[in-house]
Amino acid sequence: MLQNNLLIQAAMGQPTSRTPVWLMRQAGRILKEYRQVREKAGSFINLFKNPCLAAEVTIQPVDILGVDAAIIFSDILVIPEAMGLPYEMEERKGPVFPSVIQSKSDVENLRIAEAHDLQYVLDAIRITKKELNNRVPLIGFAGAPFTLLAYMVEGGGSKTFSKAKKLLYTHPEIAHALLEKITQSTINYLKGQVEAGANLVQVFDSWAGILSPEQYNEFSLAYIEKICKAIPEVPKTVFAKGAFFARERMNNLSCQVVGLDWNMDIEESKRMLMSKVLQDNLDPCALYGSYDAVKKETIAMLNQFGKHPHIANLGHGLYPDTDPDKVRCFIDTVKEYSVTLH
Repeated sequence: MLQNNLLIQAAMGQPTSRTPVWLMRQAGRILKEYRQVREKAGSFINLFKNPCLAAEVTIQPVDILGVDAAIIFSDILVIPEAMGLPYEMEERKGPVFPSVIQSKSDVENLRIAEAHDLQYVLDAIRITKKELNNRVPLIGFAGAPFTLLAYMVEGGGSKTFSKAKKLLYTHPEIAHALLEKITQSTINYLKGQVEAGANLVQVFDSWAGILSPEQYNEFSLAYIEKICKAIPEVPKTVFAKGAFFARERMNNLSCQVVGLDWNMDIEESKRMLMSKVLQDNLDPCALYGSYDAVKKETIAMLNQFGKHPHIANLGHGLYPDTDPDKVRCFIDTVKEYSVTLH
């Protein structure tokens, strides 16, 4: 039995004593304790592939920041690697794929990943669950199929992902074949995470905003729905950055929670997503302000969500140069002020 079950209760739309709070990228460079472990590991990839070290940094924000959930420390690009498309993480450049997907035969050469292909993540989840000792829930996650396709076709990060989008226009059948394989791999992976102990899973569609509404429906939302339907055991959150145009359609997804970025109007989102619990959506840059400004912005966000079921978070991941004390200010303000809204 979880000692702090606020996140799961909120995700299921049940009444809570206050608004639960956690942060995307809460385990990361803002914490000196994380940086020490990262240095010991030697690289980002070495860190998340070492189950004991991954578990250690997963738990750090629970102990240091006081968040209401842990999220397993990993990377969305482990799925392409498990499918047979390895990548490297270059300093100041990010992920780089030495080989990319360009043709039908490239897709055919990929395998559908099984959960055991990512045993190091499952081991990290089991170790984390044991060490957390039921203090807070543990969130598992995966990248959305289109976001993974974007990296696998583009070969790395991009401002436009024009190569990936070109594939959608010129060879949609190849794109769909790739998305189908990614989707099946992701379902296997998330099922493995749930079996290992994840209490909730989140699907990150980081590059949703580069697609048109029609493309998003065809090349992303349809596959996210397959994933959500295949994981009935735990609550599911979908966070599609930039997909403000898809909110009405997302109200019909087989998930319980929808994440909002900071560009999505809260009142409008409440009307469009009446059947969903909402998560996020403070601008991460708001945490650069003074303590009074952070409190003011946080309270304004909470007031806008009002009585609508809500999980407090940022509208994207924490930036590495954020002051941990400002993060604590955000968390503490949510805990203290949200009591008045419940």
